[in-house]
Amino acid sequence: MSTTPTTRLILETLLPHLKVAAAYASFLQPKIAALPAKEEGKNFFAAALTDADLAIQNLVEVVLLGTFPEIRFYGEEYESSRNTKYFRSTELGLSGDYLVTLDPIDGTKFYMDGHSNYQIILTILNADDFEAVLAISPAQNVYFYAFRGEGAFKGTLAMNLEACIPLEITSPKPAVLLGWGMNAIAPLIKDRYQVIDIANDYSSDIQIPNLNGILSGDLSGAVIRAGKFIDGGALAFLAKEAGYLVTTLDGSILPPLHTCKNYSLPGLIVAASKSVHQDLLSAMQSLPES
Repeated sequence: MSTTPTTRLILETLLPHLKVAAAYASFLQPKIAALPAKEEGKNFFAAALTDADLAIQNLVEVVLLGTFPEIRFYGEEYESSRNTKYFRSTELGLSGDYLVTLDPIDGTKFYMDGHSNYQIILTILNADDFEAVLAISPAQNVYFYAFRGEGAFKGTLAMNLEACIPLEITSPKPAVLLGWGMNAIAPLIKDRYQVIDIANDYSSDIQIPNLNGILSGDLSGAVIRAGKFIDGGALAFLAKEAGYLVTTLDGSILPPLHTCKNYSLPGLIVAASKSVHQDLLSAMQSLPES
């Protein structure tokens, strides 16, 4: 097997193509029509599958297979893609044998309803942890990226990686996002925070913060039931590199990725400060055990 490319080389190679994908997503958003649902019975975000999801994943797959043919790759739409069979693996590798993952449209329901806070998220995973994450917000002309231990950065879509500036979230709003199934703690924190319960507060007409609101300062905290490698876990990594605290729901450090199942970390608390983290952790600890 050829030498694994560096994380920076992978991002530098993919960024121009992802910018094209961002322009495509922006162009298509007003015109988009949903394809058949992925799985019946899932929440309505997971049920949304669009032409953009498949097209963007196909673009990234073509670039990867043409540039780094030995790379491991897992895309959200792997079951629908004609390219999946050509990759060496869709699984995590040993240390140094990176897995690239892609969520071609994170926040598909937001996207389909015309909201601006959807993203294209690409990650590079090592056996133990994220090595790099790139998250593009096409409709907001901004992207975020981080390499492990080097901090998070922000730039416009006109900028290359080197031109981006450090992401500094100085005064996040006192708002907390509760992911699916986490609304039980809402009464315990609503006296101190604006609580955004994704399951009950989502509106097709009025945009509410998505999890990526932690990067824009629209949220000072979030509690999610699972940190999928391709989206929630990736955004939590960006937040951690920007100085946020990220733990499991019981306050523990995150487990190594290779110990996780179904491409997902356990439930996560993401918090802008120790005090916010303590508020959210205390609320979780106050819940009766199921």
